[in-house]
Amino acid sequence: MRATVDLDLELPPAAELSPVHFIGIGGAGMSGIARIMLAMGLQVSGSDAKESLLLTALRAEGARVDVGHDAAHVEGARAVVASSAVRPTNPELARARELGLLVLHRSQALAAVSAGRQVAAVAGTNGKTTTTSMLTVMLQHCGADPSFSIGGELTESGTNAHFGSGDVFVLEADESDGTFVVYRPQVAVVTNVQPDHLDYYGTAAGVDEGFLQFARSIRPGGRLVACADDEGSARLAERAAAEGIAVTTYGADAGADVRLDDLRLVGAGSSFTVVDHGRTVGRATVRVPGRHNALNALAAYTAMVALGQPAEAALAAIEVFSGTRRRFEARGTAGGVRVFDDYAHNPGKVLAALETARQVAGGGRVVVVFQPHLYSRTRDFAEPFGRALGLADEVVVMDVYAAREDPLPGVSGQLVADAVPLPPERVAFVPSWSAVTDAVLARVRPGDLLLTVGAGDVTMLPDEVLARLDEGTQR
Repeated sequence: MRATVDLDLELPPAAELSPVHFIGIGGAGMSGIARIMLAMGLQVSGSDAKESLLLTALRAEGARVDVGHDAAHVEGARAVVASSAVRPTNPELARARELGLLVLHRSQALAAVSAGRQVAAVAGTNGKTTTTSMLTVMLQHCGADPSFSIGGELTESGTNAHFGSGDVFVLEADESDGTFVVYRPQVAVVTNVQPDHLDYYGTAAGVDEGFLQFARSIRPGGRLVACADDEGSARLAERAAAEGIAVTTYGADAGADVRLDDLRLVGAGSSFTVVDHGRTVGRATVRVPGRHNALNALAAYTAMVALGQPAEAALAAIEVFSGTRRRFEARGTAGGVRVFDDYAHNPGKVLAALETARQVAGGGRVVVVFQPHLYSRTRDFAEPFGRALGLADEVVVMDVYAAREDPLPGVSGQLVADAVPLPPERVAFVPSWSAVTDAVLARVRPGDLLLTVGAGDVTMLPDEVLARLDEGTQR
């Protein structure tokens, strides 16, 4: 799909896409767009490789959803939506092209449903899901009723998308395949720019150039909100400003336009003072842990003000946000072990998750289970993954979750395990999924914090571990 995306395609109004068919409708991003189209009154169908709760929810909302891919599924559709993960050999995609149907990338479908609204697009190598979620919840608290499409589910509402009555459309802009340039935002937020998705960009310089193209896509009169604390984002801000793009920077850096001051990390949250262009607005309270989430909250505040919300209202709204699923999500406690789950899948995200775990664990030990995501990413970043995991006391590394890729010779989770700077007895590579729970139970003890990390099916592990721990306490 990636190689054939026409980013200059003039998109028709969303209403003209119906009936529309989604290949891989159960994905986090795809399901959200499908939900919005259903709310708009469009006829929606879709398919996915396996059954899931998301498919059940989409059926209840009016979509026709099939399990398995078959060329017959696109018959009768006017448009077909696919992501970069869908291969050209997929029978539905191949049939759509054979029939001459309009084939849209996921980002183009999202651009179509957000057209005509004041778009706030949140991008960044790390933190974009949480920041998008924060901005959405804060706008809701201020009565704006924004439309939104997020790559994760809000804790407050349990959904990843909504077609609101307000003028603002908040969306998570995925940089992985370069298609995030299609949204034409009024406000574009960039939390950080770090090397990732090198299978697409090739080099760190290529990543920088991709984000500059994103900044250039801001509509006339719009604004870039960029983090001054991150080197890549700060470089982007300078380059964008030099091209005449309006820029507001945020961060703890002394030169930031909107500054975080007197940060205090306390338990499962934090507080800080907001200084906006030299004016002290007040003190913000964040209900999710970690320094990175304090910065995410400041990014959301800055975007709120850029969208026209009063500074004091934006500040007060920060405290409303209570989290996003799979972003340091508390999954339960059993046998004296607290279990958390996080979607982190690049070195920066993993480092932030481990730093947060250390904050929340207090004096307790941290045990981490990490499932690498993609063979190419594991090959390119095994060393920084290992360094980040070294913040834990005990490490279990699973084998690679392949997702859209074929295996690469010599690439496995062992590369990551070998890079962890801890004594060998405190690091285990466990290639068999079924053996992971036993490996974890052999390492945890009362008072520990267990963190499962990765973008694959490692998220199923906490329930199994908690059940086994609970069985142990009842004997």
